[in-house]
Amino acid sequence: MKEYDFVVIGGGSGGYAAARMATSLGLSTAVIEGGEEVGGLCILRGCMPSKTLIESANRYRTLRHAGEFGLSAEKIGFDAAEIIARKRRLIAEFSDYRKEQLESGHFDFTRGKAEFLDPHTLRVSLMDGGEQVVSLRSGCIATGSVINRPQIPGIECCLISDDLLEMTKIPASAVVLGGGPVALEMAHYLESLGTKVTILQRNTQLLTGSDRDVADALAQAFLKRGMEVLCGTRLLRIEQAGEEMIVHFEHGDGDHQVKAGIVLNALGRRPNVGSLGLEKAGVALEGPAICTDLEQRTTARHLFAAGDCCGPYEVVHIAITQGETAAKNAAALLKGGSPVVMDYRLKLFAAFTEPQMASCGMTEKEAKESGLSVVTASYPFADHGKSIVKGETDGLVKLIADAADGRILGGAVVGPEGSELIHEIVVAMAFNSSAGQLALVPHYHPTLCEIWTYPAEEIEEKVKTGK
Repeated sequence: MKEYDFVVIGGGSGGYAAARMATSLGLSTAVIEGGEEVGGLCILRGCMPSKTLIESANRYRTLRHAGEFGLSAEKIGFDAAEIIARKRRLIAEFSDYRKEQLESGHFDFTRGKAEFLDPHTLRVSLMDGGEQVVSLRSGCIATGSVINRPQIPGIECCLISDDLLEMTKIPASAVVLGGGPVALEMAHYLESLGTKVTILQRNTQLLTGSDRDVADALAQAFLKRGMEVLCGTRLLRIEQAGEEMIVHFEHGDGDHQVKAGIVLNALGRRPNVGSLGLEKAGVALEGPAICTDLEQRTTARHLFAAGDCCGPYEVVHIAITQGETAAKNAAALLKGGSPVVMDYRLKLFAAFTEPQMASCGMTEKEAKESGLSVVTASYPFADHGKSIVKGETDGLVKLIADAADGRILGGAVVGPEGSELIHEIVVAMAFNSSAGQLALVPHYHPTLCEIWTYPAEEIEEKVKTGK
């Protein structure tokens, strides 16, 4: 039986970060990866492949609108097979690099599925056959997530995001189930290449958890593009009718149906923890996810978790920080020292739609629910010089601040390059800046980022006058 100070189950972004940190802290470390491929969700089927496809779609969409800029782009087209081929080439490079990192020799790397026999023992069913038993003094569970398939008749007939990432024929029409980032990014991808898209969302708004005005700004932009966006729906059943799919759903005061070439199940993901034997390790769940505290510690004191298997946010940079936090706290447990805790104050999110949506810190709703007195201000891209020049005028920026001193509590953007623009607010919040201080920072004209000065100035005036 092999014995380690720290064993990581899962070799994705969070798991690799945990192993790298543990090794640097002097812990004997092993990583056990049970997936058929090495790399984790972000590299293989998430962030990187989807953004590669979206980049192709964005460039094609620019060609579609060339006439608005006095340009001629005649007989434009695309080759979906070539789009997928480019994606495969790039993802192979990313995954090969991750595989090299995992096999670097800094820690032991084993391909197999792990299951707890007791709090300090794992049985590993090796990918090449056979079995291995591993003893651990501490560990980190970083097994990620899997597609969520709710109990809806016909849901098994739907495609999932993995299928779209390999799709070499773009359908004439599609129904997208869900209103989260994956649903909206795939809707954007398909519509950019000419698909007629209908979005069915259960919640009364897109992007559940975002402020209503921010979510509505994105919905309006999608409607303007010609997509149909229906919120407040309840799925009844999905049927195959020849080469078409039919989705039956409730909306408003009646039952409805919509036909399309494909139906995409983008109803979220759930933690991948079913086969780990967590009960034998004393690790409890909170809902479907592993229960952790701000030290990333589970209900078993020596075991930690990171990433999608524990949440609360399914975002890769947070998974990495959680993995590093878990390793630091395992070292503190085994070698002595003070634990560190996660800080979600700068919580960052982005959806690579068109327009893009991004946010950081608190929403207005969260700030008010926390008991703070808040002041907000928004400014539309339709009244912003650089946006008008670019022909990208949909959306807005929004700032949330403490009414007492103007300290920035959060921000959101729906608009051009939103995923880049939000980082200005992340930096401001990192230094606990007030809206007034942000407004004083020089911004070159004309640039997209100078749009932040307008809500910042408005908030500063509201704080000064108490209005």
